Amino acid sequence: MAHDPSDLAQLAARAVLIMADGSPTDFEDVFHPEALNRESAAEPPECRAPGPAGFHASAIWLRRTYADLRWKIHEATASQDIAAVHTTMSGRQIDTFVVYDAQGVPEQAFPATGRSFAVTQTHWFRIADGTVREHWANRDDLGLAQQLGWVPPTPVYLFRMWRATRAARWAPVPSAVTG
Repeated sequence: MAHDPSDLAQLAARAVLIMADGSPTDFEDVFHPEALNRESAAEPPECRAPGPAGFHASAIWLRRTYADLRWKIHEATASQDIAAVHTTMSGRQIDTFVVYDAQGVPEQAFPATGRSFAVTQTHWFRIADGTVREHWANRDDLGLAQQLGWVPPTPVYLFRMWRATRAARWAPVPSAVTG
């Protein structure tokens, strides 16, 4: 069944934009119940769940860490069942950003710096029957880390990272769903 490429591109752009402020219902409208987020491997365990709940959990995880979180869409295009969205993600770090290992244990924590950032990203989506089935992305994580002051780390920031990582390992994982 052929789909209008502009409809696919619009759906993909919406999938990105709802990360900033979409409700669970918005995610249910966009993501298939078995949709796979290939970018969730380092996220909290609830973000790794398939479907709208996992994608919404990722959004809550990001919103908890970054105030004023937004994506500006520069271009969205589609061909057959693949859509690509070129964006700039921006915000301000207000909470510790925690990266998790494969078992869901906090691996590294980056304490809030209060700094703002704007980095480019390209998000890729496989779409079928009007819903997103799969997502993956190319992100400027180094640019993000530099703008937020994570790298190069100062001795003081390395100590803050060590303390934050230790605290994250001992703290219960907050529920992204209730976020």
